[in-house]
Amino acid sequence: MSFSYYGELCTEVYDLTKKVGQSLGRELDYYRDRLKPCKGRILEAMVGSGRVIIPLLEAGLLVDGVDYSPEMLASCRQRLEERGLIANLYEADLQELSLPQRYEAIIIPAGSFLLIEKREESINVLKRLYEHLEPGGRLILDLFLPDANFEVGKVGPTSTFRLPNGDSITLEEKLVEADLLHQYKVSHLRYEKWRDGALIQTELQRFGLRWYGIEEFKLVLESIGFSNVVVSADFEYGQAPAQANQTYVFEATRA
Repeated sequence: MSFSYYGELCTEVYDLTKKVGQSLGRELDYYRDRLKPCKGRILEAMVGSGRVIIPLLEAGLLVDGVDYSPEMLASCRQRLEERGLIANLYEADLQELSLPQRYEAIIIPAGSFLLIEKREESINVLKRLYEHLEPGGRLILDLFLPDANFEVGKVGPTSTFRLPNGDSITLEEKLVEADLLHQYKVSHLRYEKWRDGALIQTELQRFGLRWYGIEEFKLVLESIGFSNVVVSADFEYGQAPAQANQTYVFEATRA
């Protein structure tokens, strides 16, 4: 079986566990507050199934979304329709991003940028996002550092998710590769859907994570052309990071 990228079963679990408007810490309030001055369009990259974009739209902001997963985008469209909301949603690889307009702000919440597994690919994505910003436009994204206690080959406990129709999905994660020096790790996720005790669907996902040091990522942003880079801890604007277990929010401006 080949690996999927945020496929059907993954999307079902996301819809169940990541409700629209569900905030990770002060995340939603932070993005809403930082974007409030925007009069033009905003882009949420790696928009997923709409957890963040929908409350931003409901706050009166003009937000488009882009994602690589058609399943996630289909869920996002359905959630928008259920609420009578309209947004431009694009299916695209961020490395090849070419949208018809430029944006006053681009955001990537929830540490999703870390899912770009290869360093050169992540830098290419930042370059494309830079090109999609208006002069003076802002990039806002948050990152985190992983738990450094890697045990390759370890299978985590199986999680079970009960669906509204009575089906259930089990999720098993196995760490298959970890490299502290080169700052990445890879897990394999196995989703299985069950109905009345019978296995009816299986989905495998490669789940890579690449992380960055704070000063390292500031230098990466500046090397692309971003300026006025501000790093804030735990969604408190201007609060200097002090611990490795904090969330780090980067805000940078296109010249």
